Amino acid sequence: IYPPVLLCTLAALSWTWGPVTASRSCSETRHVYAEKGYSTNTAPLTQISGEHLRLCPQDYTCCSSQMEETLAHQSETDFLSAIDDTSQFLLTTFTQRHHKFDEFFRELIDLSEKSMNQMFTKTYGRLFTQNANVFQELFVELRRYYSGGSVSLTEVLSEFWSRLVERVFSLVNPQYQFSDEYLECVNKHAEQLQPFGDLPRKLGLQVSRAFIAARALVQGLATGRDIVNKLSAGAGCVRALMRQWYCPLCRGMPSLRPCHALCLNVLKGCLANTADLDTEWNNFIDALYQVSEKLEGPFNMELAADSISVKVSEAIMHMQENSIATSTKVFQGCGSPRLAPGRSRRSPKESGGNRRPFRTFSPEEKPTTAAGTNLDRLVSELKERLRPMRGFWVSLPHTICNDKNMAADVTNEDRCWNGQTRGRYLPDVTGDGLMSQINNPEVEVDMARPDVRTRQLIMELRVATNRLKHAQAGQDTDFMDSEVEEGSGSGGGGERYSDDWPGYRPYSPPYSKPPLNPQTPIKPPRVRDRTGSKWNRSKGRSISAVSRPAFFSLAVLFWLSVMVTVAPMWR
Repeated sequence: IYPPVLLCTLAALSWTWGPVTASRSCSETRHVYAEKGYSTNTAPLTQISGEHLRLCPQDYTCCSSQMEETLAHQSETDFLSAIDDTSQFLLTTFTQRHHKFDEFFRELIDLSEKSMNQMFTKTYGRLFTQNANVFQELFVELRRYYSGGSVSLTEVLSEFWSRLVERVFSLVNPQYQFSDEYLECVNKHAEQLQPFGDLPRKLGLQVSRAFIAARALVQGLATGRDIVNKLSAGAGCVRALMRQWYCPLCRGMPSLRPCHALCLNVLKGCLANTADLDTEWNNFIDALYQVSEKLEGPFNMELAADSISVKVSEAIMHMQENSIATSTKVFQGCGSPRLAPGRSRRSPKESGGNRRPFRTFSPEEKPTTAAGTNLDRLVSELKERLRPMRGFWVSLPHTICNDKNMAADVTNEDRCWNGQTRGRYLPDVTGDGLMSQINNPEVEVDMARPDVRTRQLIMELRVATNRLKHAQAGQDTDFMDSEVEEGSGSGGGGERYSDDWPGYRPYSPPYSKPPLNPQTPIKPPRVRDRTGSKWNRSKGRSISAVSRPAFFSLAVLFWLSVMVTVAPMWR
């Protein structure tokens, strides 16, 4: 039986010298080493001299050279795992929110097309089903734009109204036969005559800015996901990570955690380049937040998609109600058209006397949700998750080191591993970022050679942020210059939009334009260009003349009674 004083002395000596209780210390090391799945055949049974060590202090040790190398690889694995665990919140948020918003927006487009088909089929039956391709191309192009295709929304909407004005004009004047050249002339006068009133501009504003914001948000969420996936640990960290996490194990003190300040210096050195993302990362998160607010408010994608069918029907009703004045001015400017075979000359009023007004969708019939949720809920959930993301990469070392399994508590400064032994860690904690690591005592960082991968990620963040900021103003960076030049009345992406919801503010008529001169009719071109690109065909006018056959019978839907009366072939 030994005196208590001697027992305490022996216990104290066991932490610094191996001979007294070396076998006990190394047995714990062998046990922890085996728990990690490694063979203990090369593990010493007692402490031995540590001259063979390359990473840990060359003092008495329970580790062989092979064990030290194995634990060094394990320290790097633990470090990457800690980063993954800590950033899992980011990755999960970006991945899940991207999927949910993308599913929601795609279903909104599908529901918008479906509601238009239902509305027109119920009103015009077979006439619509025979000519449903009139609308199909519009929605094909909208989907292509949303999916990231090189599509100009201004051009898509401009071409839609161009095709629509030709078909409606032909059907409000069924007693005439119009050539392609004559319809080209009609199109040239359409911008000045505004046969659909202000509705193309209103729909253009709603659709353009909502689609631009929706696409930018989904692309931004995908960028955030990719940034998190691409981040990697800094080079030259294996030694520092091994010294703080597994050198205590080699000294026979497996339960000893690194001092909190030591952990911070090691991780700030290893994550120096990552911390340099902070400024651009915060700008990116702020831009995502602001675009999501726009979608929740003035750029509401749900309302914009739902308004397409209603606005189109209202536009055609407007042209129908003003068909006499519009046709008269077109005849003055383009000349008298030829009568259709077997037709007598009738005025637009006579031919349209029994027309049916176009029915709009009732509120209870309109789809208001998609993908099992609604836009307000999606945006609210996203904003809640974006808030804690600011400053994430700068605070990452603190987050990891605050884990009790990674480092000792800050209140335990005298009973932690200081890199050499048990005791207080004396060096100061360095600052954040690459340039602050010049005096880091734990990690050698080459500040003359910034990490190429990190620089690339910073540029990706800047591009994504720039796209998001332009989307807040309703601008598409891919077509901004061209659409400003176009100045289309259909509401292109080049226009800066106010936060007022179009259609719910005082009406402002377009600027006055000179009337057509009836004395100088416009001579139709001899050959109609069908081979040029969509962009070239519409250059310089807001309603372009393209692909007439593809949109052959859109306005037929709105003149059922006219066709029943004067055109039995439509029955």
